[in-house]
Amino acid sequence: MTKPAAPRRHLPTSPFKAPATPAPKDFAVSDQVTHDVYGLGRVIAIEDGVAALVDFGSARMRILSPYAKMTKL
Repeated sequence: MTKPAAPRRHLPTSPFKAPATPAPKDFAVSDQVTHDVYGLGRVIAIEDGVAALVDFGSARMRILSPYAKMTKL
């Protein structure tokens, strides 16, 4: 199994636009969220910039930042 390639850095002399970095998602305690794998849940705790603890009903999961698969409703 090979490791995934590292993203290429943007050269300042490149004629192409630099890739846009997505804005970090911000969640607060009691926000209702949906997750691509776990479904509907509610944020019960936040570790600033590190993770969010979410109650999905059947399980409590610690979702790590950047929360790629989680969306606020």
